[in-house]
Amino acid sequence: MNNQMIRIAAVVIRNGAGEILSVRKRGTTAFMLPGGKLEPGETGLEAAVREIAEELHLALDPAELNGVGTMSAPAANEPGFEVVCDVFEWQGTVERIGVFEEIEEARWFAADSQADELAPLSRDVVFPALVSRKRK
Repeated sequence: MNNQMIRIAAVVIRNGAGEILSVRKRGTTAFMLPGGKLEPGETGLEAAVREIAEELHLALDPAELNGVGTMSAPAANEPGFEVVCDVFEWQGTVERIGVFEEIEEARWFAADSQADELAPLSRDVVFPALVSRKRK
């Protein structure tokens, strides 16, 4: 694969019904897990906490984030790029969330959703991993 790599971190945030929060950045069509690019010298966990604070104004305790794994898929918004993502799952739940910074919209999706508007990383990699993990 000749794709260039984008290193990111993201957090699975659920509501009481178990649905997963996904966000859409301004000027894009794909919904993805909240998170973003790692800054130089930053760990995935540090990036995840920072990005959630910036985009959702939600202060996550790193001790409440469980590592799901490092996963990759074609980037939703950058053709020819692949995202490599440290995925974390927050132990808490939230029912309503505000969006800030470059986030235009937030929406809840079922973990087994195959919605076309979901980014490939969410729809094809992370969501199925979460579903299969739950079945064990």
